Amino acid sequence: MAQVSEETPEAEAATAPAGQAIVVTGSRIADPNIESASPVAVVTAEELTLQQANTVEESLRQIPGIVPSVGSNVNNGNGGSTYINLRGLGANRNLVLLNGTRVVPQGLNGLTNIDVIPVALLERMDVLTGGAGAAYGADAISGVVNFITKQDFSGAELAATNAITEEGDGYTFRADLTVGGNFADGRGNAVFSVGYTDREAVFQGDREYGRENISSFSGLPGGSSTAVPSVITVPGTTSGTLQVDGDSLRPFYAPFNFNPFNVYQTPLEQYRMFGSGRFEITDAIEVFAEGMFVQNTTSTIIAPSGTFRNVLETPLSNPFLTAGIRNQICGLDTDGDTDGVQALFGQAECDAAALATDPNDPNYRTVGIDYGRRFVEFGPRLNEYRTRLFQVKAGARGALTDNLDWEIFGAYGESENVSRQSGNGTFTRLQQSVLSTNPDTCLDTSNDCVPIDLFGPLGSLTPEVQDFLDVGNSGTEGAELSQIQAFISGDLGFGIAADPISIAAGVEYRDYYAFSRSDLLSQTPGEVLGNGAASPDADGSYDVKEAFGELIVPLVVDSPIGEELTLELAGRVSDYSTTGTEYTWKIGGTYTPVYGVQYRGGFQKVTRAPNIAELFAVPTTGLDNFSNDPCAGAAPTNNANLRAVCIAQGAPASSIGNIIVDPAGQVNVTSGGNPNLDAENAETWTVGAVIQPGFLRNFTLTFDYYNITLTDAITTPTIDDVFSACFDGTPSATNPACTAIRRNPATGNLFGSVATTPGLPLVLTNQGRVFTDGIDLTMNFNTDLGFGGLDLSFFGNWTNRSTFKANQNDPASLNRDCVGFYSINCPSIQPEFSFTQRTTLSVGDADLSLRWRFIDAVEVEPEFAGDFLEEFTTIGAEHYFDLTANFNVTDNFGFTAAVINLFDNEPKVVGSNIGSTAYNSGNVYPSTYDPLGRRYSVTARMTF
Repeated sequence: MAQVSEETPEAEAATAPAGQAIVVTGSRIADPNIESASPVAVVTAEELTLQQANTVEESLRQIPGIVPSVGSNVNNGNGGSTYINLRGLGANRNLVLLNGTRVVPQGLNGLTNIDVIPVALLERMDVLTGGAGAAYGADAISGVVNFITKQDFSGAELAATNAITEEGDGYTFRADLTVGGNFADGRGNAVFSVGYTDREAVFQGDREYGRENISSFSGLPGGSSTAVPSVITVPGTTSGTLQVDGDSLRPFYAPFNFNPFNVYQTPLEQYRMFGSGRFEITDAIEVFAEGMFVQNTTSTIIAPSGTFRNVLETPLSNPFLTAGIRNQICGLDTDGDTDGVQALFGQAECDAAALATDPNDPNYRTVGIDYGRRFVEFGPRLNEYRTRLFQVKAGARGALTDNLDWEIFGAYGESENVSRQSGNGTFTRLQQSVLSTNPDTCLDTSNDCVPIDLFGPLGSLTPEVQDFLDVGNSGTEGAELSQIQAFISGDLGFGIAADPISIAAGVEYRDYYAFSRSDLLSQTPGEVLGNGAASPDADGSYDVKEAFGELIVPLVVDSPIGEELTLELAGRVSDYSTTGTEYTWKIGGTYTPVYGVQYRGGFQKVTRAPNIAELFAVPTTGLDNFSNDPCAGAAPTNNANLRAVCIAQGAPASSIGNIIVDPAGQVNVTSGGNPNLDAENAETWTVGAVIQPGFLRNFTLTFDYYNITLTDAITTPTIDDVFSACFDGTPSATNPACTAIRRNPATGNLFGSVATTPGLPLVLTNQGRVFTDGIDLTMNFNTDLGFGGLDLSFFGNWTNRSTFKANQNDPASLNRDCVGFYSINCPSIQPEFSFTQRTTLSVGDADLSLRWRFIDAVEVEPEFAGDFLEEFTTIGAEHYFDLTANFNVTDNFGFTAAVINLFDNEPKVVGSNIGSTAYNSGNVYPSTYDPLGRRYSVTARMTF
């Protein structure tokens, strides 16, 4: 039966070859009779086929209890990799394994790109939540995802998938060829698989709900203040934000609609190879090896670049500066009334400066103008990421005694992510162009400079200007992981009860190295226009030595007090070169009082050492999201205390009353690594039951409560936490929490050039506290109807709480709960209740299967409910249905056809300002709610 289920150990053992040891994710003990106290969600190969999943991310993010992370539906904020986020605790707090071995991470952040996993060879995906540090080491605070490939594959299989949306876009093609066989009278087996995937982009402008950028505040067309025609502010004046309107300036009136250029689905091209083999040298020794190579090319496609509120020195003799606009700049008279406006120059001086084209002329004058001009003529910004990853693993295993086996292996992997950007432009060349006083020639002609017209309408930027400004930039990040592990596993041959005590003990060594390299343009803050944070070079490394042990002790077997009572113990000691010695341990057990009812539970103490980015990343200024600036508008003009705070944060006095919130909802933030970080600690516990009643054959129900508390968490405060620390109560110009916020020195805004506007400080500390708890419920049932078989499965999650406290030591620090809410503080939606239910009818060689996926209603975080248009403050419960037919035409040929999002459900529109750009994009939340609409997929398979 295809399923997403809480697989019971008995079910796994029942499907394994006789005598073969079963390895359960979460333990190093191999035992055909093992019963795990930890719940493991299993996604089978059959389920992946029914879902028509072309990458594992497509399937994993739909499992209840998993919160969508960066994936194929994240455009602005996607670095070319895809991650998994268990329980919403962060992608850096779970561990990705391939056949029980760590996969080399992508870069400085230590995260594994799950797009590299070979879907065609998967036998199943095990998702264990609630802590697995004792079994696998650090990073497993929220759990592990273990991808298990097919073993002993024999024959050949060719499969090809074609998928397309009903709108005719988003075409996806995937093909895989797998060959394998046994040799040496079954003593050996080898398998090799090659594959190719091509996925096309789906643009937001191709869906009605994404065509126009919508303001979450008003419901009216919104967008960016970097627009066409130019939006300008003259620093040092009280002119406010103006926009070019023909031969004059008037208050900002036409934001730029950036939606149509962005995408709901990022394009992907992937080549992949995977191979594995084993050979029994003797009856007691077997050698094995596996290796994979993957090359991904994916792109983010973002709205055209521009000068995002950069202050450029502009001659009053600029050839594109009209007389009307020049006079307004000199006198700053936007409405014919100069009362209250301080003129920069008198009329005579302004007129003389208009004619002074030589910088040596005493009448030559320049004005620093803050420009917001979108380079629509250049086309969108393209960032192409080419990821290459390879990993090899080799080892040997065998029998140490009749009851104990040994295994030793080593693995080495490298990953590299090369990014190439185009469509941006550079600040230095832009400033060079703006200084022109001749329409045909720049003052500085050393690099074939071309003058630019920032005062003209759409079309005023020529291809020659683009060739001069858009020189391209690039960067590379990568990582290396070396690991060696040796352990013994089996049983002691004796025990307290009838069954012997099972044991595993071993040692492990890992060595990490990661780096980030970029060209000079990318390293220079504010130099690459429209590029957000700079990318300074960084690297770092650490190693860890570990010893671990596990015991499974049967206390009762077939006794009057119960069918079984088993105790599980595990511990691990880790010596990090960065944070020292850390201890992880686990205690758990199972109890079966009567046949068909098993209780299980466990407690774990888990640690996670900081990764290389958290330790060594160079501080940089980039972009985040916010919705309300206390210094914006008229508020500080009537409040002397607030005015003083805004000025203390770097706002010029002349900007008070004219500070604005970026219409695109973005804010500058500064963050980086902290070499003084310590490990974070977690306590996790689960308690539940497995019920298989004798009166209802082939029915299984599991019920598990989980509770995860993370202290000394490596976190940054939320945007709202930074504002609250300053502005709640009575703000003070001497409060360090206030003065740490740094505004645009030209406009007082919290956005603008990252070279001059640090914005909000997001400092990494060990002060955070994170908590979540909830319940997982699964039910599986199958029966024979006479004419066919019926399979039913259900997997539901209820998340009770998911809280974050920026300062665990401060009673006044807000303990923010994000379950059922969305906002800038709760970026990726985590519903209170969600489930998937599948019904499959099998008749002969045909299967017809319907999957029902439910997402509970959510609403805006209460503190922001009054800021936005009421209709955008709730997203109702959503139901998705997928219909799949699977048919084996012959023994060697079969096909699967599916209709995904059967009823063509559209995502709820909430506008573009209500959450983080990564997840609130195109007016909707495309990682949680399907933005593509109804689509069709067909897979054909040939086996030999």
